[in-house]
Amino acid sequence: MIQTIVFDIGETLVRDDRYWASWADWLGVPRHTLSALVGAVTAQGLDNAEALNLLRPGIDIAAEYAAREAAGRGEYLDETDLYDDVRPALGALRNLGVRVVIAGNQTLKAGELLRALDLPADFIATSGEWGCAKPTPEFFSRVLDSSGALAWDTIYVGDHPMNDAFPARAAGFRTAHLRRGPWGHLWADDPQVQEAADWVIDSLMDLTAIVNE
Repeated sequence: MIQTIVFDIGETLVRDDRYWASWADWLGVPRHTLSALVGAVTAQGLDNAEALNLLRPGIDIAAEYAAREAAGRGEYLDETDLYDDVRPALGALRNLGVRVVIAGNQTLKAGELLRALDLPADFIATSGEWGCAKPTPEFFSRVLDSSGALAWDTIYVGDHPMNDAFPARAAGFRTAHLRRGPWGHLWADDPQVQEAADWVIDSLMDLTAIVNE
């Protein structure tokens, strides 16, 4: 019985458009250029931060992030960054008695911004707050602690197989691969992803039917 559903953040709940556009503007390159590089590293199965390194070899991302914040051009989220199905799906799942947890690779500030959106979720945490990140076992141990249920009674939902479906399955969770964003679409039909994922879904609303199975 599914008791808890845990959601990744970037390109699962939140569009990454603003994130990458702001980095392109900060580095003084066309947004399309950075977008294309993100696609290229995605196709190679690399971490998306490699796109920034391709633009600026040896870039100190943490230092640049701090400089952006100091310049008033830092991280920001609002209602327009959410995918349209987020509030309806999370609300419907809670109405079904499912515990809703949000946990992904994001900064301390992103955690604050997400909580400020007052999403229908029982718990929100980021890797920046936990001090560990996907795909490490430590991250998924923290996910299990926050789920309040056994791993097999918990679904981890995400778009990135290397950060979501593969390590979540290794940690004993049930998994749903979301066909959304560059990673979600590119890897959805990959045999390894389909083997690791209990479900491949096109919308977060598909989870309500899974809970009712």
